[in-house]
Amino acid sequence: MPQPSARDRFLDLLRAAVRAGALVKLTLGKYRSADASLENLFVRPVELKAGPHLAFLWRHATRDVTKNHAPDAALAELERLVGGDFLDAHLFTPTQTAQLETKADGSARLKTGQVTDLPYPKPSATHDRGKSHLIPATAPWLRALGVTNDRGQPREGQADKFRQIQKFAELLSHLLEEANLPADRPLQVVDMGAGKGYLTFAVAALLDGRAQVRGIEARPELVALCNRIAADHGFAPRLTFAAGQIADTPLPACDVLIALHACDTATDDALARGLAAGAQLLVVAPCCQKELRPQLTAPAVLADALRHGIFQERQAEFVTDALRAQLLEWAGYRTKVFEFISTEHTAKNLMIAALKAGAPGDSDRAARVREFAGFYGIRNHALARHLGFAFSAGT
Repeated sequence: MPQPSARDRFLDLLRAAVRAGALVKLTLGKYRSADASLENLFVRPVELKAGPHLAFLWRHATRDVTKNHAPDAALAELERLVGGDFLDAHLFTPTQTAQLETKADGSARLKTGQVTDLPYPKPSATHDRGKSHLIPATAPWLRALGVTNDRGQPREGQADKFRQIQKFAELLSHLLEEANLPADRPLQVVDMGAGKGYLTFAVAALLDGRAQVRGIEARPELVALCNRIAADHGFAPRLTFAAGQIADTPLPACDVLIALHACDTATDDALARGLAAGAQLLVVAPCCQKELRPQLTAPAVLADALRHGIFQERQAEFVTDALRAQLLEWAGYRTKVFEFISTEHTAKNLMIAALKAGAPGDSDRAARVREFAGFYGIRNHALARHLGFAFSAGT
């Protein structure tokens, strides 16, 4: 009797995990079909009002698409995709991993292993409103920071902050999975411009001892407050805060750099520090993009529209952040630009994530950056200065 193929054995493991409720996540890679923008597929369990489902996150170069499927329909779809449209498949359960590697000729090999824990926390299986969160609402540090009350409910005026913390934790958990981060030592995570530390604490809680997290904040009184809360709630010494400016705080080692709502060119300062430290993952949420606005020269076709100040402001925000993303790509990173949280909750809602991908200095990309800058009349940009990137070739 012939032995089952590597692919059949992998699919048997997948079916067993789904039916036993033991699936943590499934990652499909090395896509080889028609959609040139599609990169990966991530599958995880979710609990909906209609019962258990599997959430499919289709990751494209510039957007993500999520669809939920009932288990039987999901397994039927995955049977078509595994070893077909996707050559690589990686299965995670609480106790086992399985990786299927398929070659173009259809031959495949299966590698399995035992695990005691996952390298990074997985998003909660709950999906509908009112279910649990990655950061528990009853976390004592949330209460100490004034976000929640004794019953784990957002305090008056803090509901948006609570949602922001939860959304950030969810986004970061996916980015950590995707980044090429070391698994043999604690991560070095730095939050530049930590403020009152809401999201810095969220990172430390999310990584739960798997990282050394540092928050850098210019206001000494907030540094003292955050260090006291970290000590009171068992985070020290894996979470510490220090007083300093983004531009000149020593940064000897950094795997993940975060800078949320650093004003104007402080975002560029933070990105430059992370790039210089060789960070594998950069996560920034810019605000107050003022540097480029006086430089922007309206192309003739836009001149009438840009007589209005609100359009000038929005154009300056778009051009500033688009140029940041392009410069990061020139520097050897793969970028994602997306809405951090709905504008219903905060106007500062754009996030740029950059994952280290290759060598810097691509000449074709440099030419495209210069063409973009030239179209808008840009002569100076803080991140370009940090990187030594000239907007005129040969200068």
